[in-house]
Amino acid sequence: MILAAGRGERMRPLTDVVPKPLLSVAGRPLISYLIEGLATAGIRDIVINYAHLGEQLVAALGDGERFGVRIIYSAEGPTGLETGGGIFRALDLIHTDPFLVVNGDIWTDFPFGRLPDAPPGLAHLVLVDNPSHHPGGDFALEDGRVLDKALPRLTFSGIGVYRRALFAHCTAGKFPLAPLLRAAMQDAKVSGEHYRGKWFDIGTPERLSALELTLR
Repeated sequence: MILAAGRGERMRPLTDVVPKPLLSVAGRPLISYLIEGLATAGIRDIVINYAHLGEQLVAALGDGERFGVRIIYSAEGPTGLETGGGIFRALDLIHTDPFLVVNGDIWTDFPFGRLPDAPPGLAHLVLVDNPSHHPGGDFALEDGRVLDKALPRLTFSGIGVYRRALFAHCTAGKFPLAPLLRAAMQDAKVSGEHYRGKWFDIGTPERLSALELTLR
């Protein structure tokens, strides 16, 4: 699943007219790099959720045939359901357990094929070095386990493998993913890895420009 329903407030006014995953980077939509990365890893069935200006995503990407994948869409209405609510709504469209989720507003050369097919717990997260705009990080990584504890921390990349059981007690609606992950961490049910390759979180026009320069 690619998460593409965010409003992209910090990217305005660019995202007033185009959804953030469709912003052009080196002449191509940002989300196209993710789709191609997933296809290279052998992933052929992709769910994309959408909210704000989502009809543009459907028009631009279609059924995925030109990427060599099959895309289906999970519509969330005009305001979106946040990360947790969006994944929960799409579960009926996802036919594997576990399943991969990736944020639609990142660029990375992470090889998706190296992710575990069956994580030992409820989730497996890819962590990266803390970028300058997020120096405090999100979670700690010790002996392959992700922990919600004090420094040193790494940053969650927005790439994760989840089991359906992570959402077992959820109900439909708008809710974040992080509290579910933190609860699973308390039970030592979140594994992880530290990726040291290229990764960009495209949260502001300045970061979009930096990625543009890198790719060109």
